[in-house]
Amino acid sequence: MGVPDELSTRYYEQGADELLYIDTVASLYGRNNLTDIVKQAASHIFIPLTVGGGIRTVQDAQTLLRSGADKIAVNTAAINRPELIQELAAVLGSQAVVVSLQVKQVSSGNWEAYVDNGREKTGRDALEWAKQAEELGAGEFIATSVDRDGTGQGFDEAFLSRLSSTVSVPTIAGGGGKGPDDVVKIISSTDVSAVAVASMLHYNRTTISAIKRELNSAGIPTARH
Repeated sequence: MGVPDELSTRYYEQGADELLYIDTVASLYGRNNLTDIVKQAASHIFIPLTVGGGIRTVQDAQTLLRSGADKIAVNTAAINRPELIQELAAVLGSQAVVVSLQVKQVSSGNWEAYVDNGREKTGRDALEWAKQAEELGAGEFIATSVDRDGTGQGFDEAFLSRLSSTVSVPTIAGGGGKGPDDVVKIISSTDVSAVAVASMLHYNRTTISAIKRELNSAGIPTARH
């Protein structure tokens, strides 16, 4: 979609509250190579940076934090070895540990957790996994619907509503938004703390400024930088 630093600068200038850098194939290829990208962004972008993809150890996370990340996001490695969350929280603090939930609805009221950026089933109930992850020390969740991601069909309201009532830490909605109306709807109808957007910005369907205007018009306050 473009050079990461150019995109991040654009979104920062538009008023983004936080930036997510996720290497979507890091686990698939056994890599962790976001350090240089994070260093570059942190040198001129002054909002929180959450970084994920290929983080398998506390040392991996510490390297990214030293490079300028504020929080790290884990999924595949945490499901493969849940105690990783506990280890990360003990060293970094829960506020820096985000668990990425990639979920797919398997039946009415039931969602399965996926790994490898939504490519592989785990056989684990997504909500049960979220509860376990919180108990282990997760300080935040970002939930992405595998079914809806990139479709513009709207966020998975049913799952996000269940998730935000299941855990007591902040939850971020991701996957499926097409425009500002979808952002307003999911914040109004659930207890999610924030919304992550990608395609609607990358394809120039809208801007962060436009999203915030819609939120403000709906009576939903937004941060100002």
